[in-house]
Amino acid sequence: MKVIVYGLGIIGASVAASLKRAGHTVLGMNRSRVSIDYALEHRMIDGEAVGFSGADIVVLALPPRVTMRVLDESDFPAGCIVADICGVKAPLERVVYSRPRTWKYVGTHPMAGKETSGIRSASEDLFRGANFILTRAPQTENGALETVRSLAKDMGFGRIVECTAEEHDRMIALTSQLAHVVSNAYVTSPLASGCRGFTGGSFQDMTRVAPVDEQVWAELFCMNSAPLSEEIGRLICRLEQFRTAVDRSDEKELCALMREGKSRYREFFSGN
Repeated sequence: MKVIVYGLGIIGASVAASLKRAGHTVLGMNRSRVSIDYALEHRMIDGEAVGFSGADIVVLALPPRVTMRVLDESDFPAGCIVADICGVKAPLERVVYSRPRTWKYVGTHPMAGKETSGIRSASEDLFRGANFILTRAPQTENGALETVRSLAKDMGFGRIVECTAEEHDRMIALTSQLAHVVSNAYVTSPLASGCRGFTGGSFQDMTRVAPVDEQVWAELFCMNSAPLSEEIGRLICRLEQFRTAVDRSDEKELCALMREGKSRYREFFSGN
């Protein structure tokens, strides 16, 4: 298949490199010439695309609002499959299905990445064994969905989950967006600046995603504001329970709270 990947950051370039490794013809598009040159030099792409003509698949690996604009305004080839990798899905579906299209849309979300960004962090193995989400709407064409599912397998993804855009956005508010909020808030403690020599695995786990691109993540937070706000509210309520127990030096209540968390954790991992 001829695949055009528009946006050669860490995810887009990894998509390109993994699909090229699988034997697809992959062309890259990017606003920065530097990334095109890097992708060509490191054989992540077969060549540069100057438009979408002739593409069987177009993958949009762009910031959220840019993705929405490109979906709405671009002249994709008739019959072409267009997939995005944006971290929210419902707002994009509303744009795509706001009027008839001659191309076929499939929403996706590769659940992989690093705390670093940019093409130099990309890898053809980034997705190996990772989760991949496909979103289905009443308008989604089965053949297009199955083609993208096959490409996800070619890229090395392990588990592939299918859901609606609304289900995706509710779950991602918890599993991704809340984690970024908590990590960023956590490192603002005044003690953090003097913690060298006091840190271990727990600190690394809590802080790893704090330095991500704030512009991209602020867009994602705002585009998924209701589900994210609900999850932040749940977390605040739970933290208040812990604070009350700590203020009272109530070991019995603290143990009960932690046992409940331990039970939920084990319940989660027993299903994986």
